[in-house]
Amino acid sequence: IKKAALQRRHVLLIGEPGTGKSMMARAMAELLPREELEDVLCYYNPEDPLNPKIRVVPAGKGREIVEQEKKREMLELQSRMSSLNTFIFAIVLLMFGLVIANALVGGGTIDITALIMIIFFVFFFYLLMRGNPQMMPKPKYPKLLVSHNPGDQAPFVDATGFKAGALLGDVRHDPFQSGGLETPPNHLVEPGAIHLAHKGVLFIDEIGTLDIETQIKLLTAMQEKKFPITGQSERSFGSMIKTDPVPCDFILVAAGNFETVRNMHPALRSRIRGYGYEVVVNHEMPDTHENRLKVIRFIAQEVAKDGKIPHFDKEAIAEIIKEAQRMSGRRGYLTLRLRELGGLVRVAGDVARSKGHRLVTKDDVIEAKKLFRTLEGQIADRYMAMKKEYMEIITSGYRVGRVNGLAILGGGDLHDYVGIILPIEAEVTPSLSKEEGRIIATGKLGDIAKEAVQNVSALFKKYSNKDLSTMDIHIQFIGTYEGVEGDSASISIATAVISALEGIPVDQSVAMTGSLSVRGEVLPVGGIAAKIEAAVNNGIKKILIPYGNYKDIGVVRIPSDVKIVPVRTLYDVLKEALAETPEKKALLERFMGIVKEVVPHERKPIAEEI
Repeated sequence: IKKAALQRRHVLLIGEPGTGKSMMARAMAELLPREELEDVLCYYNPEDPLNPKIRVVPAGKGREIVEQEKKREMLELQSRMSSLNTFIFAIVLLMFGLVIANALVGGGTIDITALIMIIFFVFFFYLLMRGNPQMMPKPKYPKLLVSHNPGDQAPFVDATGFKAGALLGDVRHDPFQSGGLETPPNHLVEPGAIHLAHKGVLFIDEIGTLDIETQIKLLTAMQEKKFPITGQSERSFGSMIKTDPVPCDFILVAAGNFETVRNMHPALRSRIRGYGYEVVVNHEMPDTHENRLKVIRFIAQEVAKDGKIPHFDKEAIAEIIKEAQRMSGRRGYLTLRLRELGGLVRVAGDVARSKGHRLVTKDDVIEAKKLFRTLEGQIADRYMAMKKEYMEIITSGYRVGRVNGLAILGGGDLHDYVGIILPIEAEVTPSLSKEEGRIIATGKLGDIAKEAVQNVSALFKKYSNKDLSTMDIHIQFIGTYEGVEGDSASISIATAVISALEGIPVDQSVAMTGSLSVRGEVLPVGGIAAKIEAAVNNGIKKILIPYGNYKDIGVVRIPSDVKIVPVRTLYDVLKEALAETPEKKALLERFMGIVKEVVPHERKPIAEEI
């Protein structure tokens, strides 16, 4: 951003909501090199009234010129009215003279009725002349389109959500276009955001929402550094008016997500790439002492900005930093989703204020986290409570073909994962087909989940000592009315199917998550912290996670009676999840082939590796 500001380059910021894209754009305006700003005036064109003229003057001169022109036109109007008054007064004297002369010459008296009629006629004529719009001069002074004061900072214009008229400039409709009531065309002209951002920064969030025609016009303005103003509505009188090109030498800071890039006009994106930078905004930063101090400063800034909540004590700040670690989803990192973190700061302040605390305490922050639960989190809480009530989730004992998988709700753009327990059951039956056995998975599975089932099937086909061509394998995701997507249930599916095939019970106090390669290697998955929290909150005593995710559990509080076991291969999963039976020992001997293929070096106990 600093480089782009110093060199006046365009920037495309791609990232999640709440990561400070607009804040960076505003900062960029403050970092721009000092330049002489300009005022823009729109003048009446007597030769072609529908083509107002544009004049550019140094900052601060525009108001002076407009005031001078207004004074000049006021003096002209006063002079014209003075001439009219003199003319009317002369007529009145002439009429009086004629009446008096007629009376003296004829030797009669003055006709009072005639005199009153003359006065009434003259007064009516005076009002008619003064109130007739056609007799009044139209204002010809220029309209000030863009105005600055000397020494002003470079302008920052947020044009997010603007329509074409507000972005590119527009001409107001004039309902009175004849009879002397019309407004001078130059006074109907309205500048757009691109003109107001001249010599500054134009920020457009979700730029992909602009229609293609507007994007093309924006591209033209970026290329030419000037753009004429005309009416944007075809039904408006303003569509007939078109000014001379108006300066619009701005730096474009566009923002959005990856979907935004797909909706951008290729030429517009090419212009940004050719004359600027494309930047993916970080949503996390390393958990260092320096960055923790920045989070503390951010908390103080949010308190000062809000103005209605107390400051935080040391323990409360430490709790906010822990939440920043948890929101990052990775060990050794802090979140940069500052909008959501600021929301938690305000809720904690509200809790402290309601209790009459002078400072926000750690307990206030912990209570605020419960109130600050996302929509997905609240839904997950009700979902899990209902499942427990109806015994769909079992966390004790042993069952054949049943596994407690771990899944997430939410995600999307906010990546605010909420974990849930996802029971999976498997059953093996004689095949209905004489030719081959089938694998039937139900539970509203998405494409990736279906492919994960097919990948897992390669393992039990290879290592099972039974003829699977005579069997149908049924896999059921219990209670997944909203559907299932992703491959993080792969080890759960494999464990449930192998348990059903071999008749070995599965420990129901164990929950697991992890993807699985066709060779039996357990691969990392997302949302690991949220899944562990869900398992802990629902009474699970042992949680199996991919070895590659072990570093991510540092952001989760784990009770002393809960064991986290990182696993490398399906062999490790079966060893930890299946009940201790003679059949298990024979099964593990067959699955030792996975260990030799995936981990060819000498095996050590997992605890020692960690």
